[in-house]
Amino acid sequence: MTAVPTHCPYCALQCATTLHPVDRPGAVSVQPRAIQAFEGGPTNRGGLCRKGWTAPEVLTVPDRLTTPLLRNAAGELVEASWDDALDFVADRIRSLQDSYGHDAVAVFGGGGLTNEKAYALGKFARVALKTANVDYNGRFCMSSAAAATNRAFGIDRGLPFPLADVGGAGAVLLVGSNIAETMPPAVAQLQGARDAGGLLVVDPRRTATAGLTAEAAGIHLQATPGTDLALVLALTHVVLQEGLADTAYLSERTDDPEGLFRSTAAWWPERAERVTGVPASTIRRAARVLAAAAPVHGGAGVFILTGRGAEQHSKGTDTVTACINLALALGLPGRLGSGYGCITGQGNGQGGREHGQKADQLPGYRSIADPAARAHVARVWGVDPEDLPGPGQSAVELINALGTAGGARALLVHGSNLLVSAPRLASVRERLAALDLLVVADVVPSETALLADVVFPVTQWAEEEGTMTSLEGRVLRRRAAVAPPGDVRSDLAVFAGLASRLGCGAAFSTDPAEVFEELRLASAGGKADYSGITWERIDAGEALFWPVPSPGHPGTPRLFADGFSTPDGRAHVVAVGHRPVADDLHAAAPMYLVTGRLLQHYQSGAQTRRVPELASAEPEVFAEIHPRVAAQLGIADGRPMRLRTARGSMVLPARVTADVRPDTVFVPFHFGGAEAVNELTNDVLDPVSRMPEFKACAVEVSAASLPATGVSA
Repeated sequence: MTAVPTHCPYCALQCATTLHPVDRPGAVSVQPRAIQAFEGGPTNRGGLCRKGWTAPEVLTVPDRLTTPLLRNAAGELVEASWDDALDFVADRIRSLQDSYGHDAVAVFGGGGLTNEKAYALGKFARVALKTANVDYNGRFCMSSAAAATNRAFGIDRGLPFPLADVGGAGAVLLVGSNIAETMPPAVAQLQGARDAGGLLVVDPRRTATAGLTAEAAGIHLQATPGTDLALVLALTHVVLQEGLADTAYLSERTDDPEGLFRSTAAWWPERAERVTGVPASTIRRAARVLAAAAPVHGGAGVFILTGRGAEQHSKGTDTVTACINLALALGLPGRLGSGYGCITGQGNGQGGREHGQKADQLPGYRSIADPAARAHVARVWGVDPEDLPGPGQSAVELINALGTAGGARALLVHGSNLLVSAPRLASVRERLAALDLLVVADVVPSETALLADVVFPVTQWAEEEGTMTSLEGRVLRRRAAVAPPGDVRSDLAVFAGLASRLGCGAAFSTDPAEVFEELRLASAGGKADYSGITWERIDAGEALFWPVPSPGHPGTPRLFADGFSTPDGRAHVVAVGHRPVADDLHAAAPMYLVTGRLLQHYQSGAQTRRVPELASAEPEVFAEIHPRVAAQLGIADGRPMRLRTARGSMVLPARVTADVRPDTVFVPFHFGGAEAVNELTNDVLDPVSRMPEFKACAVEVSAASLPATGVSA
């Protein structure tokens, strides 16, 4: 093997790396590389985080899945051939659909799948299975930001500008994002704002990112959990009422400037202080910092960026909408060196939601309810548009219906670990147990895979070819560096093998290059138009940001310069109002539980918990609690404490720290089994995005005598 250029398998920053051979089968070493993307330079500037440096370890973990597994009559998962496993699954699918209809089978995808696999998954669900029941774990991640940007701008691309643009800004407002731990190489892009004293971080914890505001580098707005919306409304109020807004921009580029004034008029800073806990003087100072850096006042530029802390709420779409409205008031979207953007989390969180594995979408970010979109995609697939199912259930709704009279009886899972990542896990476990068939395709025996009736061992990042789409909307090449171990095959082989056994006449290629060529055709003319992108152009070093509507098109690194993707070309102002979290504080549960990520781990931890260096750094779950509250409750650092919500309770070790608010406890969500905090989180949904409210719920906290850790109902 020679050196192979590719990208990190983890977050949507997709840091460029080069893999080198080593003297162990299937193993590689990694070195970062800086790809010159365009005039602004590369996103990661040649850096890697700790997860990226150790990514090759996952290729050779001792419990790597290498052969299909079938559950036998004794209830044990035993090795099987691919033919036997595929035959079994196809027979069960056929039987269930004969008895209960096409929608008796559901498919659940993931934001880490390549564009080719995400596209093939959506096609497989709708053409081979003919089911409407398909969604993916991006519903837990990006759906609120996507809903908000679609209704404001008419298009959803996480960052409608290159990340390197952020490095030139005089101010950056981060709402609910801890990028110093979730994507550390991106922190370099904040240095300009820090030097100008313009880094503003909204977070109930003093995270590593919030710590970057110290020494006059910015302001940490340590708001009460679930009140980001009220805080942003107050910031907008100050901008508008103090005459700091870009009124010409609002008049020329938005549809309802007066609606923006009306919707924020009642959110004066003193009122917001009572709701958010952020002093009114701090709110005013933060608004003036943003305005001073805005182009209308001759500043270097402003970026407003949101993350999961703002979005994983039952009002997440409205919170992002408020951030967009603030950006509009300052005249940012479409201006060079300024804008609003969402920091995509999963490695292919952007591409994963563009090409058909979301319940309401077809490839190219087309609506599945649009007759013209259905006709276009049906032509590419060689099927009758009338045979395509309509919109299906969102992730939580799909899961909650599993095994019920009107729900799916079988579930095929690709690239997701539901038994760690979904909310209200006791209910998820019950619903999975009620299925007649659970099939999981994975690289390791994840918590969800261990419950399955059939497990398919599939390829991972360094063993496969394909494309990924970064948080900037740039399409990147994933390249194979090693052969997969044992009898491991691609998810594409699973789709093709099942489709042929089910008698599907449509073609399902196992060659990712061929699948991408079909994806190009299916996406042509859609919002996320990849039709002008080829692997050859990417391999030649071109920086291709979608849309790329023709082979000679240079790509679109920056959106909105000449108008928005709405019917009238203007940004749509949507009036929003604050409301408390669905499971708010009460006498029996007087504190907030918030969840989030750690530097050492990624998503459900199925990969990173198997890397010795990362696991030893953060080996177990814990709960952060403020020293004053810990003392009042008799909780000592490192000793067990109990958390109880309306959905269950768990015992875990305390980490006493002043970095968390006195009314808040924080628990990372990367751990499984008895350490899974999503046993306690709320699955109430945002009415627009159908995002569950992971981020905040009422919790009772007490000292515990039981050994940490454990979960109980």
